[in-house]
Amino acid sequence: MSLQKKDFIEIEFTGKIKGGEIFDSNIKKDIASANLDVEPKPFVFCLGEGMFLRGADDFLVGKEIGEYKIELSPENAFGKRESKLVQMIPMKIFKEHKLSPFPGAVFNFDNRIAKVLTVSGGRVIVDFNNPLAGKDIIYDVKVLRKIEDKNEKIKSFINFLFKKDFQFGIKDKNLIITVDKGFKPLVEMFRDKFKEIFELELEVREVEDKKKTENK
Repeated sequence: MSLQKKDFIEIEFTGKIKGGEIFDSNIKKDIASANLDVEPKPFVFCLGEGMFLRGADDFLVGKEIGEYKIELSPENAFGKRESKLVQMIPMKIFKEHKLSPFPGAVFNFDNRIAKVLTVSGGRVIVDFNNPLAGKDIIYDVKVLRKIEDKNEKIKSFINFLFKKDFQFGIKDKNLIITVDKGFKPLVEMFRDKFKEIFELELEVREVEDKKKTENK
C-alpha cells in the first residue's frame, strides 16, 4: 500500500549537496565520513506535517516502502539565495554585546541566524540566507517501515517537538501528557496539532522535577 499524508514512517537518510558534501544524515558511516555532530538514530516522522524537508516529504507521498534518490532544485529544497538577505550591521552593535565578529563566524540576531562575510572598519557584512540556499540537493532515503502503533507515533511526535520523552497515556478520547514543571504552556501550544493528527483531546499535567523534590 502506498504512503499517504499523516502516515508515520521510519527512514534512513543522507542529504548532500549535488556533487558535494554531506550536510545531514542519520546513518553512522555517513555521519562519520562527513564529521557531523549528530547521533545516528532512527528517524520517525509524519508525512505532510513539516517534520522533514518539504520537497523530500512531498516526493515520498504515494511511494512504497523502499529506497529512493530524491533530487531537489533550490526552489524545492532550501530556497534561492536572496541578495536582500546580505546586510550591513554596524560594528557598534557587536561591541555593545561584547562580540568580536570575523569572517565565517555565525551569530543569532533575534532568532535569525547569520554568517559574517566581511569585516571592514565599522562595517560588518552578514548573510541571513540559509547556508544551503541556491544549491541543488540530493537525499538518499530508505523507507524502512510504516508505523502502525499509535503509542509509537505519539512518542516520536513528542520527541520531535520537544526533544524529550515525556510520559503519556491514552484514556477514552484524551491524550494525557505528563511534563516537567514549566513545560505545560509550551506543550499546550500544540493542542490543535495533536488533535488533528491523532484525533485526541490533549490534557497536560505538570509535575515537579524529581531531583528537586528529593532535595527538598
